[in-house]
Amino acid sequence: MRSAALVSVLATVLGLGAAKPTTTVPEPPSKRASVPTVTVSGNAFWQGDTRFYVRGIDYQPGGSSAMADPLADTTVCKRDIAEFKKLGVNTIRVYTVDNSANHDECMKELADAGIYVVIDANNPLYSLNRLDPAPSYNTKYLQSVFATIDEFIKYDNTLAFFSGNEVINDNVKSTLAARYVKAVTRDMRSYIKSRGYRSVPVGYSAADVAQNRMQLAHYMNCGTEDERSDFFAFNDYSWCNTNFEEAGWDQKVKNFTGYGIAIFLSEYGCITNGRDFGEVAALMSDKMTPVYSGGLMYEYSLEANGYGIVKIDSPDATSVEEQKEFSKFAKALKENPAPKGDGGFTSTTHAVACPTKDANWLVDSTLLPAIPDDAKKFMSEGAGRGPGLKGEGSQNAAEGTSTGDATPGSGKVTGTPSHSGDSDDESNAASVDATPFILTGLVAALTLAGTLLL
Repeated sequence: MRSAALVSVLATVLGLGAAKPTTTVPEPPSKRASVPTVTVSGNAFWQGDTRFYVRGIDYQPGGSSAMADPLADTTVCKRDIAEFKKLGVNTIRVYTVDNSANHDECMKELADAGIYVVIDANNPLYSLNRLDPAPSYNTKYLQSVFATIDEFIKYDNTLAFFSGNEVINDNVKSTLAARYVKAVTRDMRSYIKSRGYRSVPVGYSAADVAQNRMQLAHYMNCGTEDERSDFFAFNDYSWCNTNFEEAGWDQKVKNFTGYGIAIFLSEYGCITNGRDFGEVAALMSDKMTPVYSGGLMYEYSLEANGYGIVKIDSPDATSVEEQKEFSKFAKALKENPAPKGDGGFTSTTHAVACPTKDANWLVDSTLLPAIPDDAKKFMSEGAGRGPGLKGEGSQNAAEGTSTGDATPGSGKVTGTPSHSGDSDDESNAASVDATPFILTGLVAALTLAGTLLL
């Protein structure tokens, strides 16, 4: 934040099971879905057989310090969904959610508007300490993270989860926290698979720090399959009413070409020199679509930092005051629609080499912390009720911490999922070949079958 099961049989019949890497098959029809689920395949996101681009906005009225969940307040979310419709966004990111609250109504309203949600699994009470991560990576913390997954994975318009936000920054000591961020990412992906949930992608939202940007990106995509992220996102404020080259975006595209997994901008929108949101045109152009899958503009509500595009007078206000940047952002989205076709995506994924230790990157091991022993039970038993936003917090729990390093591959899930809900037959959506469009006829047949069952 800018401040401080049918699938494996069908695959065999169609001869897809032997593909390397394996194919992503679209989710079967859902009786409750008002939007199709989005999957990640190759280095791109997909809505069925259509390339999906994140064209969204970061959403946290009151800022992180307010510790309020806008998706748990029906009045607030309905007020703001009306504004999202005016903008034409298809995705919002919410930094703080209450995993003890019910979100059915707001998530349905968003789905009915065609809007997906990216959820941060951490909050100020339950998060990693960047400068002393080991004690904060504990059972109480993971219970909250997993409870957040439980609450939001049931919604078809949950697009992705962030395992952390800007935990690693320009303080070189914070790079040592990367092992714990990656362990949390591993644990979240393992929990999703162990519970038999659909494969909602999990990734990290990084600060755009020049001295460690590529090292961190490579670190999150190296190692065994269970250790790698499903995607990588970063917060980029280098485009200050300038252009593609002057902002250095041409070089970033070059650096991430062939990276191996999907990437998008989790925050963008420099306010220096005014804002005309030229970033949207760039993100939707063929200069970037082979590598990037769009981005989220920072931010919706006007806070003390000055980035918002609507002013909200009070937490319970029934209306908002649109700022001049509101219409500019809406115009940029309207004039730069999502491209047709596949955007030049890369159909396969691959791991990269782990970075080596140097003056700007202090991680000297490829081993990750083992999940705390007491937290292993969550994989089979579930996390239970979340502590919400009024719990006692986890950073100073002083118990239930990791007792050593994990064996590479230990996060891989085998056997029958324990959860009876929606499941995905593949172990990792990010490790698959992006060929969902091959199955268009199959999707149509499944959709018809699902309709007949209603």
